[in-house]
Amino acid sequence: MENKKIKYAQSRLQRNVLLASAFLLLSAAVWFDRTFHPFLKTSVPTSITQDSDWNKYNEKTFTIVKVVDGDTIDIDIPDASYKTTRIRLLAIDTPETEKSPKGAMYYGKEASEFTTKTALGQKVTVLLDKLSKTRDKYHRLLAFVRFADTTLRSTLRSTSGRILNEELVSQGFAYADTRFPHSYYEKYIQLEKTAREQKKGLWEKVTPDQMPQWRQHSH
Repeated sequence: MENKKIKYAQSRLQRNVLLASAFLLLSAAVWFDRTFHPFLKTSVPTSITQDSDWNKYNEKTFTIVKVVDGDTIDIDIPDASYKTTRIRLLAIDTPETEKSPKGAMYYGKEASEFTTKTALGQKVTVLLDKLSKTRDKYHRLLAFVRFADTTLRSTLRSTSGRILNEELVSQGFAYADTRFPHSYYEKYIQLEKTAREQKKGLWEKVTPDQMPQWRQHSH
């Protein structure tokens, strides 16, 4: 009977030692994660703030290294754990492409091709907006982008000085996004109105059911 008690005590002691060891290992892993791998749990850490985005990006010039779709691009500066920074073009919404979980939409391919042809490899100046947040819910930077050489102003024969966001709307590749505030709200509505009246791009044949849901609900 005494031997059984001794074995039971030894077994209980071993179990407690194992639990304590596991707890210490877990605590050490949490400390190591927070200390040396701050980006492991989230793609954008809480240290990235509106102020840090303004200091890092606004009025700075970068190169567009990737076009994701018509209104989403990557520029050549690291962002948290990523080698590049992803920008969601502010004030506009282009139709989705086949890459989207929602599926391809009317004129999505054309919008993506326009942005690729116009912007890929180009130097652009990032312009943040005081009425807008700097990030969306996917942690993408929200910005206007201006082709870097501002000494030459907007013409279709030259990309210099043009705002990509404006070109997408005025040429009928994007909708003016009225869901979120920004400093040029009325201007973008007018750009879309002109493109619609001139039947540019998607406005030549688009039907209401081919528009994004938010746009359908806004009418």
